[in-house]
Amino acid sequence: MEKGILYLVGTPIGNLEDITLRALRILKEADLIAAEDTRYTRKLLTHYDIHTSLTSFYEHNELKKTSYLMNYLKEGKKIALVSNAGMPGISDPGYCLIKEAIKEKIKIVPIPGPTALISALTVSGLPTDSFIFVGFLGRKKGKRVNKLKALKEEKRTLIIYEAPHRIKKVLREIKDILGDRQIVVARELTKKFEEILRGKISEIEILFEEKEPRGEFTLIVEGKK
Repeated sequence: MEKGILYLVGTPIGNLEDITLRALRILKEADLIAAEDTRYTRKLLTHYDIHTSLTSFYEHNELKKTSYLMNYLKEGKKIALVSNAGMPGISDPGYCLIKEAIKEKIKIVPIPGPTALISALTVSGLPTDSFIFVGFLGRKKGKRVNKLKALKEEKRTLIIYEAPHRIKKVLREIKDILGDRQIVVARELTKKFEEILRGKISEIEILFEEKEPRGEFTLIVEGKK
């Protein structure tokens, strides 16, 4: 029996118009869509009148669901893997499934789409020729501090994701460990309330004291001079 195909489909990071024609075709043609949050993905599918079956595939069921999806692929089915926003596997579930598919010689096809880290980097005004993607620093302070200490001598531009309820603490930790560097804080990219703030970390901290931070954040931090 011919094995199936695993498609890694990039989806909008906010604005639903930011999806390719190819991605829409794959989502329609797939036998199953594995989604980080089926409720979120269903809004996208409804918007484009797509009726492909959905199954959940998120952080806490990734290991269990990988076996289920692999059986599907071995039966010759086509699966489209999507995250809530951007490319699957980038600070989102997908690594375990992709690794297992490679092991079983399943064909994997990337369907490129938007990603917050590149979108924020291009508008940052900080060097783009060489950068390092850090992702989320971590929920616990100790883990965040250790990561930042390891990056203290890094000369490349740093890209960090952060949630709104931790952003103030994380900015303070970055400033304490890396120094009061230039930073670009991008929130709600491509959405109605998109905002891009530039300045020293201390300047951004003052802004967030005056206005409570909301939305998902991408931080572009100047590398060590």
